[in-house]
Amino acid sequence: MLEPLETYFRLLAQWNAKINLTALPLEMPTDETFDRLLVEPLAASRQIERILSQFKSIPVWFDLGSGGGSPAIPMKIARPALHLTMIESKERKSAFLREAVRTLGLSNADVLNCRFEDATQQMGREVAADLVTVRAVRTDDELFEAAGTLLRSDGRLLMFRPAHSPMADPEGFAREDTVRLTDSPPAFLTIFRRVFHVEQSR
Repeated sequence: MLEPLETYFRLLAQWNAKINLTALPLEMPTDETFDRLLVEPLAASRQIERILSQFKSIPVWFDLGSGGGSPAIPMKIARPALHLTMIESKERKSAFLREAVRTLGLSNADVLNCRFEDATQQMGREVAADLVTVRAVRTDDELFEAAGTLLRSDGRLLMFRPAHSPMADPEGFAREDTVRLTDSPPAFLTIFRRVFHVEQSR
């Protein structure tokens, strides 16, 4: 994975000089730069191994607010079998994501330029995703509603979080686990399972 990860990092640095993809230093990268952009996604990709084992077909995966492509692109490099759709509302960031997909030769990888709240309408079809990932997006009812609309029953929502703070399970989700991805600075991944109440599934 080293070569495509390096190619992604160099492409990110090149585009970041023109448009704001990340506030992390890229010209003189720090340990935090590598942790956030590469180490956290690669650590998270290990955690989804047990999730993927239950899927018989190619898992469908949506990344919300993809921005500069992390965690989605490093995770895709590590787990190439997943069918990834990156959803990004900013036109120029979407252009970067498409260029990254092209340059890296990623198969089963698409970019959708819209607000993630409007994703199902934009695609014009019913969505039944197996995985939804999100990082650096405000955690509110709108986020969980959008994720719930995209996910099938028993699908998983993977949330990258800077702190392991207690929170009630959002409606329609059951927390499965919270794992530490890096130690310093600390980073965590919380895994929620999509559940439907009886009245919702009728």
